[in-house]
Amino acid sequence: MTDKIALTPTTHTTPPAKFSHGVRKGNVLQVAGQVGFLPAVEGQAPTPAGPTLREQTLQTLANVKAILEEGGATWDDAMMIRVYLTDVDHFSEMNEIYNAYFEEQGLKEAPAARTTVYVGLPKGLLIEIDALAVLS
Repeated sequence: MTDKIALTPTTHTTPPAKFSHGVRKGNVLQVAGQVGFLPAVEGQAPTPAGPTLREQTLQTLANVKAILEEGGATWDDAMMIRVYLTDVDHFSEMNEIYNAYFEEQGLKEAPAARTTVYVGLPKGLLIEIDALAVLS
């Protein structure tokens, strides 16, 4: 049986409860919901990348990518990406940012994806993203 490995990149804070930023078991890697917090600074509370959707989306994608890499994966291994927005009016802008980001990343094939409006994020946070990857 393959061991389950919890993933917390050095750029991320230790989770405040009993969960992991990501988990890999065999060739499956699940990235937990990430938000647009800047890289962790010891002794400081997590800080959002900025107030705009663009700033937070790009940082959120960077945070997901860090966990993928920690688990030995790349965006090309991503099978599913789920995006949660706090405002329905952000769909169009997020799609533009998302498409440009993945074009810059040189993504070979787009993963399945879905976007949902979810209003339960902490104050000031506009987006959350999780991902499921399967490694070759």
